[in-house]
Amino acid sequence: MLQIVDMMYSYTDYNTVLENVNLNFEKGKLYAILGQSGCGKTTMLSLLGGLDSPRKGKILYDGTDIKEYGLDKHRQDHVAFIFQGYNLIEYMTVKENVELTAKLPMEEALEKVGLSRELWNRNVLKLSGGQQQRVAIARGIASNKPVILADEPTGNLDEDTAKGIMELLKKSAHEEGRCVIMVTHSSALAKEADVVCTYRDKRFSAEVGEYAKE
Repeated sequence: MLQIVDMMYSYTDYNTVLENVNLNFEKGKLYAILGQSGCGKTTMLSLLGGLDSPRKGKILYDGTDIKEYGLDKHRQDHVAFIFQGYNLIEYMTVKENVELTAKLPMEEALEKVGLSRELWNRNVLKLSGGQQQRVAIARGIASNKPVILADEPTGNLDEDTAKGIMELLKKSAHEEGRCVIMVTHSSALAKEADVVCTYRDKRFSAEVGEYAKE
């Protein structure tokens, strides 16, 4: 579904963070991009989502360079983002936030993430961090886009809530056939993925995750 071909990215002419990266991402799988803070994980997600362009190489969606689609169209048609900071519209309710991009029934998405109906008309600022993250995931699910890009989706959550979020991401991949790519610095969470892409020497190497081995 997504393919990175000989990609290089640098912030300046002297600060290369990604070099000669080649990776394939398939539908129906959950991927974890693992590495220490500042190594380029979020940059990788931005490039896959068309928020930025590589200095060299290509990113393909179904075999076509996303630049040929147009980066705006790639984001609009193919990619749903789940940000660590949620990026919800603060003056809107739960329901209104999900309806913004919904192509599938909003009610179904909210039920999938476990948000009770009594919360649907509540302003998102009145929710806990875990509840806000569930709204962000519901928005991604309801958008019906084939790729979900999640940046540290459990970074600010307690352990139990984080486990629930991980189950939702796995269901999005395994039951709904999406390609879900998650950035994390947690090796424990990465074990839940089908494939783990680990950063070493400005490159990412892909290995089958512990979940898939089981």
